Amino acid sequence: MLDVSRASIGAKANTGTSDRITIAAGQLGPEPELIATARENARLLASSIDVDTALPANPIVDRTIAQLRKAKPSATNGLVTVEGLNVIKVSVAPASIDRLEVALGRIAAAAEALGIKLARGEKTAAFICEGETIGFSISEGVRREKHVPTEKEIAEQEAARKRRAKRWNNPGSWDDDDFSFSSLRGPEWDYHPTGLLAFGLEHSYLLGGSPRRSFKDAKVQRIENMATDIAVGIAVLAAAMKDDKVKREEQERQREEARRLRELALRRDHIAERRGKALDEVLEEMASLDRLRRLVANLRGEDISVSTGRVAEFLGLAERRLASREAALSADGLEQRLEKELSCPLLSGPSTMTVWIEEGTTNASEEAQARGDHRQAA
Repeated sequence: MLDVSRASIGAKANTGTSDRITIAAGQLGPEPELIATARENARLLASSIDVDTALPANPIVDRTIAQLRKAKPSATNGLVTVEGLNVIKVSVAPASIDRLEVALGRIAAAAEALGIKLARGEKTAAFICEGETIGFSISEGVRREKHVPTEKEIAEQEAARKRRAKRWNNPGSWDDDDFSFSSLRGPEWDYHPTGLLAFGLEHSYLLGGSPRRSFKDAKVQRIENMATDIAVGIAVLAAAMKDDKVKREEQERQREEARRLRELALRRDHIAERRGKALDEVLEEMASLDRLRRLVANLRGEDISVSTGRVAEFLGLAERRLASREAALSADGLEQRLEKELSCPLLSGPSTMTVWIEEGTTNASEEAQARGDHRQAA
């Protein structure tokens, strides 16, 4: 972010407006169109922010600062920490609270100017932008140094060594403390707050890359002077999250369509296999019918008209069976058979015959639906 006077660039201020202009930092490198548009719109809105205007009170900011002032610093790193539904997640040293109050007030005001609301979140306070909830936190860096014993610690360690030496000289007075060396040990490291603050937006993997999420103090720049850039960053991240949802929904739609097409192909193969089996059954019946015709023709060629024995009865049975099978395998007979299979497949012949009509019709309707879905997607 760059804050310049209007006079330095030859611009005149209107009556009642500040003589300073805020220029939000740009973004180098290619971005998706949706994110680039959101960034440009946010930068245009941010350029109208008056940095000299008094900051409005924000209840979440005020509540966070009040709890920080009441909290006790950690004995390990000297930081005070607050976190909750109605406060901002913060971990800073007591000496940084005043500067943090200014930074949070500016960030909340800049976000409000861009239509971004600071509100209660699921776990801690968060920004609400374009329907997206974006968590964030502010923390202070800590410097680690090798611990140097103080004069008091040195004196305590010397006294402990003397007490232990005295006890070891008198074995009758030994107890459990004589076998513990913890009293001679001090901390290995000392931790000191650096005074450098870092503002971080929540981390999550986004398709198509991730916008800037971290804003840190530097040698010259401070986060209280980056409020506009942070607000723009929130708006851009919200747009990136929306873009990510659209891409993931499209990926899911494509996966579902691919799955449906795979299942349709498997169904086609299954139907083709069942149709083949049904055809084989008919061909086997036709072969049996041909053998029956030859048998009847042979018996008829012999003179058994005067015979009343078993051969004549057998011939009569064969002729009746031949007529029945010829009728069943005729066009009308097959039509009636298929119709019967559809109406009551469990009480009729081979169930595989149903695939000729029932599954063929279903397959055709699914293919028509697939063509319609393809045209609609195109």
